[in-house]
Amino acid sequence: MTIKKVLVTGAGKGIGFEITRNLLESGHQVLAISRNLTALKKLQEQYPSIHILKVDITQEEQLKALTGYIGSHFATLDILIHNAGKLINKPFDNTTFQDFMEVYKVNVFAVAELTRCMLPYLTEGSHVVAISSMGGVQGSAKFPGLAAYSSSKGALITLMELLAEEYKTKGICFNSLALGAVQTEMLRQAFPGYEAPVTPERMASYISDFALKGHEFYNGKVLQVSSSTP
Repeated sequence: MTIKKVLVTGAGKGIGFEITRNLLESGHQVLAISRNLTALKKLQEQYPSIHILKVDITQEEQLKALTGYIGSHFATLDILIHNAGKLINKPFDNTTFQDFMEVYKVNVFAVAELTRCMLPYLTEGSHVVAISSMGGVQGSAKFPGLAAYSSSKGALITLMELLAEEYKTKGICFNSLALGAVQTEMLRQAFPGYEAPVTPERMASYISDFALKGHEFYNGKVLQVSSSTP
């Protein structure tokens, strides 16, 4: 097995945490970043090889510090998983300019900036995976209250498609996974009381496997990973 160097954002809880644990169990070298390191510090007791950093990806200075850490500890990066996300559930006429800015800043702008920062470390065969949503897929079912979130996830998909085209000659692949309902804190925020058919552990296993192998078959694609609506 080839050991991969992986950066996972939003790794402090939910799917991101389970992706991190899954990759560590498989023997890969993982840098897990989050604004809250409580759970990751406990995971570090079990997997001392993990690298953890407290990072708010919307803050430029913190991204610069992260970039320096990658340069000094990893040198190159095989996989970048954009898992961090923000959701606001409000009727559209109650949303504000600031609401949309907050969601887009995490789900789109920070993804673009972090990817730009990582470009010097991505090489031929590297794989960038963006965790999007079925709500961001054209023609899929849409739900009230999620205008900012779902539209940002649509923008994220388009960004990955564009980057795949722009960097295909360098052999760097960019793909999106549009997730359906997974039993996470974010799902409870979006659909209170709804019970999803998929656990974070199961979805994380799929995402981890795709991050490791998906670039062998896909580039610039969005894969719909959903067995239910929502």
